[in-house]
Amino acid sequence: MYDIAIVGASGLVGRMFLKGLEEYNIKISNLTLYASRRSAGKKLIFKDKEYEIIELKEDNIGNHDFALFSAGGKISERFAKIFTQKGTVVIDNSSYYRMYDSVPLLVPEVNMDSYNGELLIANPNCSTIQTVVLLKALEELEINRVIVSTYQAVSGSGRNGINDLKRTLKRKNPLFYPYAIANNCIPQIDKFSKDGYTYEEEKMINETKKIMDINLTATCVRVPITNSHSISVNIQFNKEFDIEDVKNRLKRFPGIMYYEEYPVNEMSNDQDYCLVGRVRRDYSQENTLHLWCVADNIRKGAAINAVQILDRIIKEKL
Repeated sequence: MYDIAIVGASGLVGRMFLKGLEEYNIKISNLTLYASRRSAGKKLIFKDKEYEIIELKEDNIGNHDFALFSAGGKISERFAKIFTQKGTVVIDNSSYYRMYDSVPLLVPEVNMDSYNGELLIANPNCSTIQTVVLLKALEELEINRVIVSTYQAVSGSGRNGINDLKRTLKRKNPLFYPYAIANNCIPQIDKFSKDGYTYEEEKMINETKKIMDINLTATCVRVPITNSHSISVNIQFNKEFDIEDVKNRLKRFPGIMYYEEYPVNEMSNDQDYCLVGRVRRDYSQENTLHLWCVADNIRKGAAINAVQILDRIIKEKL
């Protein structure tokens, strides 16, 4: 039995943490829900029992076995190491620690063997997760480079994004995105860097390099869909491949659900799989492949990936 804490319990990902802990049947002796002062006192249900959210502050932090964080980078920066100093394994969904050399960046189907018992673990970006899962399935074919275009749902921005979609569908002015997300695709997620990439694109590029040492470039686009991210992926290999072998590798790989035609966003809602289809050769370039992938960004792209990490650590006594 384990003492579990959730930091950011009132948010979309925090609530999905609770659902995932129940679905994966994590044995819990004590559950503590942390959030901001604004959410303190609110109650959430877990396994038919009511739990009250408490304010996250230093003198409220207990001794826990595991803590799942999804409260933003500033909270992770301030509080994650306070938890680890108490011996708690922290799995952080923010971007703050992802590129620290000392912090493993984990996707269970891809690189769980790189975990060496560290107390602080980073969860990758949502689109990075579904990308590296399908790349891992094809890794033995010697990947040279990857081009990704993402089509990311507004739930990736939390409630602000969902509310802006609802608002602009009613032809009201946006309050969160730079343009009305209703009826538009916005080729900007997060701020721009000096070289014209957005921070979201840089996350995908750098995180993929850290996880799999693969050269990848990306264009990340916010689209007027409530949930589930889509990615179009172009993969160039170092050698010739057989298209049926590619399909069979995808079909066999854990964490992938293969479609001979294609999946759409709604099919992946409430799924822990990366749904893959539209697999075909790119005849404009030697040894190159196109494919399409959709995944639930709140589940596999965030909360469930963290719960799967926790589950593997427990079951494999890591």
